[in-house]
Amino acid sequence: MAEQSSARHRLRYDVNLSMLFTELPLLRRPEAARQAGFDAIEFWWPFQQAVPGDADVDAFVDAVSDAGVGLVGLNFFAGDMPAGDRGLVSWVGREAEFHDSVDVAIDIAGRLGCRTFNALYGNRIDDVEPAQQDELALSTLDHLAGAVEPIGGQVVLEPLSAAPKYPLHTAADAVAVLDKVGRANVTLLADLYHLAVNGDDLGGVIDEYAGRIGHVQVADAPGRGEPGSGELDIDGYLAALESAGYAGYVGLEYKPTSDSQSSLHWLPRERRAL
Repeated sequence: MAEQSSARHRLRYDVNLSMLFTELPLLRRPEAARQAGFDAIEFWWPFQQAVPGDADVDAFVDAVSDAGVGLVGLNFFAGDMPAGDRGLVSWVGREAEFHDSVDVAIDIAGRLGCRTFNALYGNRIDDVEPAQQDELALSTLDHLAGAVEPIGGQVVLEPLSAAPKYPLHTAADAVAVLDKVGRANVTLLADLYHLAVNGDDLGGVIDEYAGRIGHVQVADAPGRGEPGSGELDIDGYLAALESAGYAGYVGLEYKPTSDSQSSLHWLPRERRAL
């Protein structure tokens, strides 16, 4: 355990404010993260619309800037997530809406320094051939890679659990898409919770794909609570990732089993920021 904790001390962490501190209004969460000792945050798409108004964008940017934290991860608009949508990358018929939203995301990134963008693949759609969706997804991911390249950005592709119509369940599923896209800045988002729940051997994933991983997220399983609330050896997997050369951020993307502040007990305050 001592070696694992030492390894974890060298990793960089960010807190996902679409999952933690949700007891607060969205614009107050960056400051709450800072007060909790973090200097980096990530968000799902923080607006209700694909293309929010300028005032809403400015308010979001100001809240992050004023808190003195860095935005290190941002999801592209993914549709109506509470209703079950899981991305527009492969959603035939919503291409223009999605591309307009991407322009907003890149503008936010330029103002806040974000360089990692999560592009959720999208559910299978009734009455649309999977091959047609996959063809659109490859084209969209290629476009996204080119759009973020000038700012040194990367697009990450994430397998998900509890989404039966979402076609990417394992690391191998996502990597197969990465291989077809063939862009160095389109990488794997390894959410240890989703991968474990879907049956992936996390040690095997790290051994085989560490060099393809652009971002990591953690939650324990079962339950998707904070590390220590379930059965996953989060410390061990993070140590293995670091040993394999992973040097990106580890996003805390879990459902606190109590309040957000108390759920952070597993990560000593001195390890929450560089």
